[in-house]
Amino acid sequence: MTDKRFERKKRIKALIYDKHYQPMKQKEIGYLMQVEPEDREEFVSILHELVEEGSIEVTKRGKYKPLSKEIIQGTFTCTQSGYGFVTVEGQEEDYYIHEKNMNGAFHEDKVLMEVLDEQPRSGRRREGKILKILERGITTVVGTLQKSQNFGFVIPDNQRFDSDIFVSKSECRNLTSGFKVMVEITNYGDERHSPEGKIIEVLGHKDDPRVDILSIVKAYGLSTEFDEAIQRQVNQIPAEVDVSAYKDRVDIRDWQMVTIDGEDAKDLDDAITLTKKGQNYLLGVHIADVSEYVTEYSPLDKEALKRGTSVYLVDRVIPMLPHQLSNGICSLNAGCDRLALSCIMEIDPSGKVIDHQIAETLIKVDERMTYTSVAAILDGDETERKRYGSLVLMFELMKELSDILRKRRHARGSIDFDFPESKIILDEKGKPIDVFPQVRNAATKIIEDFMLCANETIAEDFYWREIPFLYRTHDIPDGEKIDKLQAFLQNFGIYLKISRDELHPMEVQKLLTKIEGTPEEPLISRLTLRSMKQAKYTVQSSLHFGLSTRYYCHFTSPIRRYPDLQIHRIIKENLHGVFTGKRFGHYEGILPKVAEQTSRTERRAEEVEREVQKLKKAEYMKRRIGEVHEGIISSITSWGVYVELPNTVEGMIHVSMLPGDYYYYNETSYSMAGERTKREFKLGQHVRIRVKGVDMLLKNIDFELVEDEDDGENQWNQNDCQ
Repeated sequence: MTDKRFERKKRIKALIYDKHYQPMKQKEIGYLMQVEPEDREEFVSILHELVEEGSIEVTKRGKYKPLSKEIIQGTFTCTQSGYGFVTVEGQEEDYYIHEKNMNGAFHEDKVLMEVLDEQPRSGRRREGKILKILERGITTVVGTLQKSQNFGFVIPDNQRFDSDIFVSKSECRNLTSGFKVMVEITNYGDERHSPEGKIIEVLGHKDDPRVDILSIVKAYGLSTEFDEAIQRQVNQIPAEVDVSAYKDRVDIRDWQMVTIDGEDAKDLDDAITLTKKGQNYLLGVHIADVSEYVTEYSPLDKEALKRGTSVYLVDRVIPMLPHQLSNGICSLNAGCDRLALSCIMEIDPSGKVIDHQIAETLIKVDERMTYTSVAAILDGDETERKRYGSLVLMFELMKELSDILRKRRHARGSIDFDFPESKIILDEKGKPIDVFPQVRNAATKIIEDFMLCANETIAEDFYWREIPFLYRTHDIPDGEKIDKLQAFLQNFGIYLKISRDELHPMEVQKLLTKIEGTPEEPLISRLTLRSMKQAKYTVQSSLHFGLSTRYYCHFTSPIRRYPDLQIHRIIKENLHGVFTGKRFGHYEGILPKVAEQTSRTERRAEEVEREVQKLKKAEYMKRRIGEVHEGIISSITSWGVYVELPNTVEGMIHVSMLPGDYYYYNETSYSMAGERTKREFKLGQHVRIRVKGVDMLLKNIDFELVEDEDDGENQWNQNDCQ
């Protein structure tokens, strides 16, 4: 839209919304605004545009007037149950959309919505009706082809896209039923006609190894390849560091230095040095200097921002940067000269950082260590201690400092959610053969403590420099979620003395300390975490509730996270003294968009990782139908009771399958109660279940309750789940 047209549109809208305006026809408005004959066509076009976008309305008599109802724009989210919600930017509460009021909208469409109820009943969402679809959110769909003699249908994997997609016979080619395909939607259909599409990619047959995970990856729009422009840039980057070209850097290759990562990690972006300086500790956190190779606005940089983060799935990694960088020259591989951005901190015996230095460095890692090996050394394993004899004292010093830093964070109220993540083991064909909880050890905590310390130090430094920066923030939880958490905890006899409006992280920390070592600890920790808000990237350093600090950023993982790469550029420009007024304005302009994009891609990565885990857990349990085990009630809804097993698998007992009574959901106590017997199922309660069935399309696992009957050969040994 030209500036001239935009101004005319603004003036017309201002006139119609003027308090003295009376509804008028086209000609009357044109006469009042003195529209020239040559501008009449554009004038009429603007009026139609204002009506179309929902800014004004026109009566049956052709008179234009302000909206008589509240009309707003938002993004539609469809649920598997058929209804949906519209999210409006800047508003906390979503609008409920009944199935009859969707007007043909699909999941993620941008829509124009009429607000139906100005004052909803207490505890209910406001309701809306979709008037118009402004922009389609989903243009491609991954699904399974069902082929007939003359045509085919693609059944979407995404259950929120609730229509099968018609494809012509020619589009089906020589494919047979059961092939996973990606379809581009060419027609969204209507009440009587199905959407239509064309096949743009064949992923493989649904029974082929690893096609199931690839289907999820493609459905979320994740790029799995790098284009030619990126490969050309990568080919110009040397495979090794030419030390002679970096004489201005601080050369610390003679410092004793290690990386500590998981056994299968290949993108090593942080290394550690630690010595004593009198009574103080000198901790060096040395981070791969990725920005030296990924320059701003280059093809590599644009693709990295688009991806936002590397995605770690059970059978593959979808990297933010090509492997030649992430596993090559940027990875801090042992015995190789590498470029780093180092944060070297002097820490007193109480764990306070009393001084620090940020520098561009030249480093060389002595040893590539694993969490398992370092934990064994700290546990006194003689074989490992002998193998890494020259490093043992440094590891013991690391444990000493880690404990100090953790104690200091604990004293200020930092929350430590210490519950196990799911670990899924696949065979060579991609089939799950084991699922178990992966527990953190002393070595993982060491790295976590050191990275937190560096991230905080960097964030506080640049906050006081008052230059544009990218922070990691975590808001105070919603009062309603805190109320639910308190009600849940009462099932365990735990009563928090907190107000929904005055929650301090210290109170959450006290709760986690109270339950430490109990059988319910993993469940309570996980549900407490769910009551927290999601952390995000922002340009303001407001608060990180979980860490109980005002200053926090992500500095330590530039190989796999774009925000870290972005702030490395700012840090380096500041070190070189080139952070001018022009660059100040440049970063003020781009950082809000970077924060929004990277927060969005982080959420997408988490969703993909969660979907893949759900898929593989469902597949794992499919071979265990009929087996019996004990679990703990992890969630209760109006449609059923969710039970989590010790191996982290969660399934549901449908409300209709609860025996001996008609059960209803009690919102006040978050329990399921029998109408006649008054029997209750509560959160945290131990129950015995039998695996009843698995729906691989929905990735759902169904359980049924096992009472005091003899289980015989159906008994599933508890060791199988641990």
